[in-house]
Amino acid sequence: MEQLFELFRRLLQLTDTSYVRYLHDDIDWSARMVGIVGPRGVGKTTMLLQHIKLYLSPDDTLFVNADDLYFAEHRLFDLASSFYKNGGKHLFIDEVHKYSEWAKELKMMYDYYPDLQVVFTGSSILDIYKGNADLSRRVLSHFMPGLSFREYLNLSRSTKLPAYSLQDILMNRVELPDVEHPLPLFREYLMKGYYPFFNDPGYDQRLRNIVNLTVENDIPVYAGMNVASAKKIRQLLYIISQSVPFKPNFTKIGQMIDVHRNQITDFLYYLERAGIVSMLRNNTGGVRLLGKVEKMYLDNTNLVYALAEGNPNTGNIRETFFLSQMRVANTVTLPPKADFEIEGNTFEVGGKGKGQKQILDLENAYVVKDDIEYGYKNIIPLWHFGFNY
Repeated sequence: MEQLFELFRRLLQLTDTSYVRYLHDDIDWSARMVGIVGPRGVGKTTMLLQHIKLYLSPDDTLFVNADDLYFAEHRLFDLASSFYKNGGKHLFIDEVHKYSEWAKELKMMYDYYPDLQVVFTGSSILDIYKGNADLSRRVLSHFMPGLSFREYLNLSRSTKLPAYSLQDILMNRVELPDVEHPLPLFREYLMKGYYPFFNDPGYDQRLRNIVNLTVENDIPVYAGMNVASAKKIRQLLYIISQSVPFKPNFTKIGQMIDVHRNQITDFLYYLERAGIVSMLRNNTGGVRLLGKVEKMYLDNTNLVYALAEGNPNTGNIRETFFLSQMRVANTVTLPPKADFEIEGNTFEVGGKGKGQKQILDLENAYVVKDDIEYGYKNIIPLWHFGFNY
């Protein structure tokens, strides 16, 4: 256990607190149990360490990784018990999904040690509301996406740009002071800006490594799949990466990789939860009960550039960006006409030459144009939608 404290102190010393993700301020850090889930690589671990360094004392706080070799011979609950009995108040557990009995033992911590705060991170594949121990009444859960365009600018250029509501964006109120031409920065983000490690060497290779670990490890372990199933998921992802955006035909895709269409549905569910693909549904079932999948995309534009061979389709990049940015704070669906619908507002996405033809007879309809710096009336620059969170 002493080694765990030593590793924790070392990580804390190396943690940079100059920029903290937006989600930090949305979390009630006084809650007894907090869960932060999200795809690999979006900064969950860093945010936990930043919170500890900025607001807590290391004397009564411990940060551990559930994948540590220590847990090959020790139970997580036993560690929590010993830590609590020695005056511990805040236990942070990183990558809890890598510990087999995580839900059961978190429940035990909550029930037996009411004075111990437990904060954990996990893969977005996890469903904390199901399983052997239902944590829904105990844990305050938050989802962390990758960086928005706004966050990318704040992190890469040390600015303090605010987020804008959907209504502000629709009224063309987004401002980017001290930047004469935002489009070159926008292109940077589309290629290498969604993940916080954008400055690290070999960015594309790191993205492919994240995808490989998710497909070959995270999904099979959580879903209890065998090696053959993991291989089928990889084949499915390859098909998706070469075809997006497209309307999925589950039967046809199943025939292509030799699995039943029902398995395709399961595979896509896990890929979506893991932050690898994104599915656009219609709203025929109402906003709370969305209808069938109408279009499929890769989760964000960085993945498109990393996984798609050759030059990615420009229209795909535009639509992927819009969806990845706006789904975080809004419910995005496919309307009967145009590309997207949010809260009764319809959006047609295209280049600077895009006209009004598709939305002529629609109310609350907007043309979202790439390659323009400023908007006018119902014409809105695409990059503005990167300021919604």
